[in-house]
Amino acid sequence: MASHLLKQASHQASHMAHTKTTGAFMAPSGIWRMRQQFMLAGAVLFAMMLSAALSPVWANDRPQSFADLAEALTPSVVNISTSTVVNRDGDNSLQFPPGSPFEDFFEEFQDRDNPRTAQALGSGFIVSAEGYVVTNNHVIDGADAIRVTLYNDRSFDAELIGRDAKTDIAVLKINPEDEVLQPVAFGDSDHMRVGDWVLAIGNPFGLGGSVTAGIISARGRDIGSGPYDDFIQTDASINRGNSGGPLFNLDGEVIGINTAIFSQSGGSVGIGFAIASNLASNVVDQLSEYGQTRRGWLGVFIQEITPEIAENFGLEDENGALVSSVHKEGPAEAAGIKAGDVVIAFNGKPIEEMRSLPRIVAESPIGKPIDMVVMRDGKKITLSVTLGVLEEAEESGLLASAPSETETSTELNNEKLGFVLEALTPERRQEFSVGDDINGVVILDVVSGSAADAAGLMIGDVIRRVGKSSVDTLDKADAAIRREMENGKTSIVLLINRGGRDRFMAITVE
Repeated sequence: MASHLLKQASHQASHMAHTKTTGAFMAPSGIWRMRQQFMLAGAVLFAMMLSAALSPVWANDRPQSFADLAEALTPSVVNISTSTVVNRDGDNSLQFPPGSPFEDFFEEFQDRDNPRTAQALGSGFIVSAEGYVVTNNHVIDGADAIRVTLYNDRSFDAELIGRDAKTDIAVLKINPEDEVLQPVAFGDSDHMRVGDWVLAIGNPFGLGGSVTAGIISARGRDIGSGPYDDFIQTDASINRGNSGGPLFNLDGEVIGINTAIFSQSGGSVGIGFAIASNLASNVVDQLSEYGQTRRGWLGVFIQEITPEIAENFGLEDENGALVSSVHKEGPAEAAGIKAGDVVIAFNGKPIEEMRSLPRIVAESPIGKPIDMVVMRDGKKITLSVTLGVLEEAEESGLLASAPSETETSTELNNEKLGFVLEALTPERRQEFSVGDDINGVVILDVVSGSAADAAGLMIGDVIRRVGKSSVDTLDKADAAIRREMENGKTSIVLLINRGGRDRFMAITVE
């Protein structure tokens, strides 16, 4: 294209030179042609610059073939088959006389109490010469027997070392006997960019050793599969049976574990998802060493920051994670973290989105002091927190509830906002299943079409704070609401408890 434009420009330039030397008069049409010539010359210059900018990229980064890479990596990818014994409940009461035409027809139903074996197929990859294999948890979930087949068709029984449903990762172990295994290493998924080449190898539809190539389509995808979602999206073909297989970069490093696809037909439509290696590698190390995960536990409930909440809290933007409540006896309470704090950095890493905090906390060291930065009353405060172990907190029941405050009085009807409040009596606690450790005032009614209704408030919600004021009586609630409205704010932020969980909600004031 550039060479063609250059030829055109050369021809036009010689024509312009001839016109100048002969002193020919230019009519309007000639002026138009001159404009075209200048435009063409600009296009040529742009094409030359673009060609110069792109040529080294294409020359160095575009692979002429994936054959060498596929040949080197295929021995590290395995097929995983599982079998599960399924007991079938049935009624064997059907009886027919010997020789009856129905006897053979119903024979299978006579035996339906007998167990049957369900089988499933998936993929995985070798991460150590000792026989450790990584795959998806959903590939082996509920399996009674797991078998790993290598690229050369040698097959081995596998032991389940550990699995993690939250990230959908499992680690298996085989005894390779005299087989020399070829492990692969995890790469740095944070260095991958949208547009980078990737290679997927796996067992789609039972077709072992299948290789597909594509690019990274997006990073940091949250597909709602768990609390630590951090998926790489790729257009490399991923189908059923690819689950648990590796996604490689051009250096032969695993930068993702193929896990899910978006498809209305069940086949690949060019939207596949892989667990980012920087999340997966930490989980794999923990499962290999402990047989389970050991995640950091901060002990807070958090939520996203809406524009209304940002305005009320005096925040410059909506970055960070808003602490809606703090667990009793948790690390956050010991560190002095309070409801209403906005976490903007943890362990040296900025918190730009609410959902990034749980993952960063989970990956942080346990039992060691860690600095975290919060915004409180418009000021940055650095706190030191020592994380606990999430799994231990889950087992001990510490995650069941949140914090506290105190109470009294009768009923309050706020027509401006459109709700009716009442003190939290023992009867109301029982009616709305409110725990004894939750204090505040309960919403008895919400007027349809009111500001409270538009904000999503519901009957049974417990208001625990109005703005920055705790409200454990109707008098305090009334005074806090009046104070917020008199300050001329366009919205009022409430801390409400619903179903045992605290969250901030904003009511727009007309």
